[in-house]
Amino acid sequence: MSSFEEDVERYRHELRVHCYRMLGSYDEAEDLVQETFLRAWRAFDEFEGRSSVRTWLYRIATNACIDVRRPRRVLPYQLEPASFPATALPPREDVPWLQPFPDVLLDRAEEPDAVAIRRETIELAFLIAIQHLPPRQRAVLIFRDVLGWSARETAEAAGLSVAAVNSALQRARPVVREHLPSHRSEWSAPDASGDERKLLQSYMTAWDNADPDALASLMHEDIRITMPPYPFWFEGRDDALGSLVPNLSPNYRGHWRFAPTTTNRQPTLAAYLKPRHATTYHLFALDIFRIESGKIAEITAFETTDGDLYGLPGNLG
Repeated sequence: MSSFEEDVERYRHELRVHCYRMLGSYDEAEDLVQETFLRAWRAFDEFEGRSSVRTWLYRIATNACIDVRRPRRVLPYQLEPASFPATALPPREDVPWLQPFPDVLLDRAEEPDAVAIRRETIELAFLIAIQHLPPRQRAVLIFRDVLGWSARETAEAAGLSVAAVNSALQRARPVVREHLPSHRSEWSAPDASGDERKLLQSYMTAWDNADPDALASLMHEDIRITMPPYPFWFEGRDDALGSLVPNLSPNYRGHWRFAPTTTNRQPTLAAYLKPRHATTYHLFALDIFRIESGKIAEITAFETTDGDLYGLPGNLG
């Protein structure tokens, strides 16, 4: 392996996470890591070592993300009011939807800042909140509040003065707080995982028993359900149940099975569908749960058939 490859390859995983936080897109993060390495290779002979290779790569990656100039990533509730359409609306392929990030890739991180890949800084709600920031403010907040870098280190990586870094952070923090769920401290508690697993098991049991009352008992009254790339979304327990109950009948779309997992460090059910007259369950979606005070506050369902990416089987017998 060449000196260049040895110097930069060790940072691939954490740079992928950084680009994902910057862009809210797993696909674009993959592309931007490659762009970062290409830019670094072209400039490697000019690297004088005045900062660490890691800081230098973060600066290249940050600039590459800013250069993309994409609209901010969104979820359906940011586009239109909640509704229960009489007929299913088609997906919106023209919208830059937020994408999930596979936990199997987070678990591979062995870099010095792997500890910074904390649940509260990779969850969907946090990703949506920081998307409200201009790109360079977003970068500053990530460096300072997520990675824990000093103002001086952040200034080097973001191409700003220390004063500009402090000013950007002061403006960014209130915006992020404004767009985070009000009870965020409750659902990011480090000892919540066992209770969350029990809740997912209760959800699966209620589903297997076709018991809407049991499902309702697991939900907050103001639960929100979104299903990008579909623009409509549901708010409130009644509409949430109205969207789920038809799926309890195998005569509707078929029969469902669920496999507990995690995505973006959040409790997740991988949803497998066996259409009527079929013999195999196929991976259909990832249902990512936000849980507050022991009940479901939000479900974000992302359609996917790529089991390998998420460390899941594509089919169940």
